[in-house]
Amino acid sequence: MTVYYSLYGQLLDINNLYKGFKKVKAAKGAAGIDRQSIAAFALNLEENLKQLQGELQSKQYRAQPVKRIEIPKDDGGVRLLGIPTVRDRIVQQTLLNILQPLFDIDFHPSSYGYRPKRSCHDAISKATVFIRKYHREWVVDMDLSKCFDLLDHDLIISSVKSKVTDGSILKLLKQFLKSGVMIGNNWEASELGSPQGGVISPLLANIYLDAFDQEMKKRNHRIVRYADDILILCCTEKAAKNALTVATQILEKGLKLTVNEKKTHIAHSSEGVKFLGGEIGSNWTRTKATKLKGFKQRVKRLTKRNSGMNLIEVIKRLNPVVRGFVNYFSIANCKRVLNLLARWVRRRLRAIQLRLWKNPARLHKRLKQLGKKPPFKFIKMNSWRNSLSPLSNVAMPNQWFEEQGLYSMEKVSTGWLAQSAFRK
Repeated sequence: MTVYYSLYGQLLDINNLYKGFKKVKAAKGAAGIDRQSIAAFALNLEENLKQLQGELQSKQYRAQPVKRIEIPKDDGGVRLLGIPTVRDRIVQQTLLNILQPLFDIDFHPSSYGYRPKRSCHDAISKATVFIRKYHREWVVDMDLSKCFDLLDHDLIISSVKSKVTDGSILKLLKQFLKSGVMIGNNWEASELGSPQGGVISPLLANIYLDAFDQEMKKRNHRIVRYADDILILCCTEKAAKNALTVATQILEKGLKLTVNEKKTHIAHSSEGVKFLGGEIGSNWTRTKATKLKGFKQRVKRLTKRNSGMNLIEVIKRLNPVVRGFVNYFSIANCKRVLNLLARWVRRRLRAIQLRLWKNPARLHKRLKQLGKKPPFKFIKMNSWRNSLSPLSNVAMPNQWFEEQGLYSMEKVSTGWLAQSAFRK
C-alpha cells in the first residue's frame, strides 16, 4: 500500500481551492451558522479564496461548528444533518478532491456509496447478479443505527493515517471532526461522528467501513454496500446466520458501531430483498410501497387545484419530480405501475384545468374546437369526480398533455437493469 507523506501543499494551491469552490457551487446547499450563502461568497470570490489560502498557509484556519438540521425519515424518525459554512465546505471539497483518488483505488469492489462513477443502480445490479446468477438467495439485510453519528474519531484518524501521514492534513481532519454543532444558539461538542451534510463525511465513512468490507472479503462473504446500507448474500440460511454473527462482531466490537437488531434481518429473495428504495426478488424487481407513497405526496403538493398557477407552470414544476422518480425506479419491473401513475397524474392536471376554465362554456368551446358536436353536459368544473368524465378526457387527451410539455412516463423502458446486469 502506498503511503503519502506530503499533501498539504496541494491544499494551498489557489487553483485547487477554486476547483473546490466550483463543486460546492454546483452542489448548491444552504448557508451555515455564519449565514453566508454561496452567492454571497462568490461576490468577492478571488479575495475570499486568497483569505482561505492565507489562513491555511499560516495554520490560522479554524473550522466553524456545523448547523444542525433535522430531516424527517420515512419511518417517522429524523435524520440529523450538519451543515458546514460555505468556506468550510470549500476546504473540505478541496481536501476531498486530493484524498478521494488515493483511497478509492483500494476500496472493496462491492462498495458503491459516494464513489466516483458508481451509483445506486450499480449496487442494485450487483445484488441482482449475486441473487439470480449465483443463486445467493439468502440475504442478510443489515441496518446500522446512526452510523455517521457514531464513527469513532480515533479510528477515523488511524484509518486515514494508514495511507496519509501528513500531519497538517490529519490535524485539519481533526478540526472538522471536533468543530462541534450549533443547535439554535447553543454549541455542543462533537466527540463522536462525522456530520451528514459535511462534504468530507462520506469519504471518511467509506474509509472507516472499508475495514468491515475487507474483513468480510477475507472470510469469503459476498457483500454489497452503499454507505451504511449493507447486504450479505449467501447460498443457505445457515450461512446467512453465520454471516450475520460475524458481521455484527466486526461492526460492533471492531468498529464500535451499533447494529439495529429490530431492522436487521435475514430474507429470502422469493419474498423480496429491500435495498435502496427497491425490492429485489428471485425473478423480479419492484419499487417499495413507501417510495410510491412519497412520490404521490410530492405530486399532490405540486398539483393543488387552488394554486392559481396556469397548467404550463404546474407542468414545468412537476416534470423534474416525475423525471427523477422514473429515471431511478425504471430499474424495476414497473411498467404497469408507471402507466397507472401517469393516468393519475393526468387526472390531477385535468382537475386543475377544469377549475381554471371555471365555466362549462369554456370546456364546451374546447370540445367544439376539436370538432365535437353539441349538445354537451354541464358539469361542475371544480369537481374531482368530473376530472375523470368523458368530456374531460376528450377535451384533454393524452397527446395534448405531451404537447403541453408533460414528461411521458409510459414511454420509458423498465426492468432494464436486471437484464443488463448479466451482460457485465
